[in-house]
Amino acid sequence: MILFSNEILFAIVIDRNGEYMGITREQHEKNFFNKSIDTISGIFLPIINVLTAAALLKGILILITNLGWIDKSDGAYQILFAASDGFFYFLPIFLAYSAAHKLKADVFTSVLIAAALVYPDITTLLNSGTGTDFFGLPVRSLNYPSSVIPIILAVALLHFVEIPLDKYIPKTIKGFLKPLIAVIIVVPITFLLFGPIGDLLGDTIAGAYSVIYNFSPVLAGAVFGFIWQPSVIFGCHWGMVPAIINNINTVGVDSFLPLVGPAVMGQAGAALAVSFMTKSKKLKAVALSGSFAAILGVTEPVLYGITVPLKRPMLAACIAGSIGGAIVGTSHAGAVAFAFPSMASLVVYLGEGFWTFLFAMISAFIISFILTFIFRFNEQVYDHNIESSSL
Repeated sequence: MILFSNEILFAIVIDRNGEYMGITREQHEKNFFNKSIDTISGIFLPIINVLTAAALLKGILILITNLGWIDKSDGAYQILFAASDGFFYFLPIFLAYSAAHKLKADVFTSVLIAAALVYPDITTLLNSGTGTDFFGLPVRSLNYPSSVIPIILAVALLHFVEIPLDKYIPKTIKGFLKPLIAVIIVVPITFLLFGPIGDLLGDTIAGAYSVIYNFSPVLAGAVFGFIWQPSVIFGCHWGMVPAIINNINTVGVDSFLPLVGPAVMGQAGAALAVSFMTKSKKLKAVALSGSFAAILGVTEPVLYGITVPLKRPMLAACIAGSIGGAIVGTSHAGAVAFAFPSMASLVVYLGEGFWTFLFAMISAFIISFILTFIFRFNEQVYDHNIESSSL
């Protein structure tokens, strides 16, 4: 029950003894934020090791191809790339499994919903540009492989759909009827609503970038250097990809990618600092491997395994990314081909403003490393998330 006063919002809840206790609006918002972070961490931590492995393999392949040691047409590259990129392509399926445990939904029904999102024929149909419909309701042409938001929202909805189904369906037919009804309800809603929600967030980021960059490149670097990695958490960064590719195809260079490069290095610096500061062998191992993966351009292991659960290192990394982005904004650095920024893809950024870009990348790494030592963090938060997310 929620009661409003002139200055303070009191949320009235019942404790275990049946007594009432009031919490302020600030406490309520803090609890909501903590629960949101705990949920995200709890969904990603169970898959963090295989995510890190796939990220490292992908980063290594990018490095050795840039060095000319192997060609992308080679069979060895294609097989190893399938192993690395396959994880990120089918990420919704992995997330469905871990989200089902965290959100208390049926595991195999959740995986089935994710499989529908990445089903090859559906992916081809939605990417063809022609679109489709569901009983007359238009389904937007979106890309669901590698997405994050739609499947998490779908599993959350599944949890609530299964509650009445568990209660009212007779046990004799519940085994097959419950997942049947649940899939019929949740899958269409995911395509019709949850997918567009994730796409809208990405489009909002792309639109905001154009406005801010035209006003001030330095301000754009500071803003998007700060929010870029938080947007990666929810997969919203994919909304910028069409704009980036369009810039490269029409103008020959893209200005956005260099601005967010320092944000990537900020995650690497924060993770390295955590590896030095922590006493936990498990956390040290994840932080070290994650830092290396981030240097090679893949920050998901650091985000989901280190900075998001620990919170303060995330703030340190975002501040460093903002400072570095502002530095890049003073130059005219650009990417002549599509490659997410990393120390392994520097060749893409050769040209005007390159040395400023490289300086900003290194600076963000150092600043984030130092700020993490200053801000510090609570290791018990990580241990709690590990325990609560264990399957």
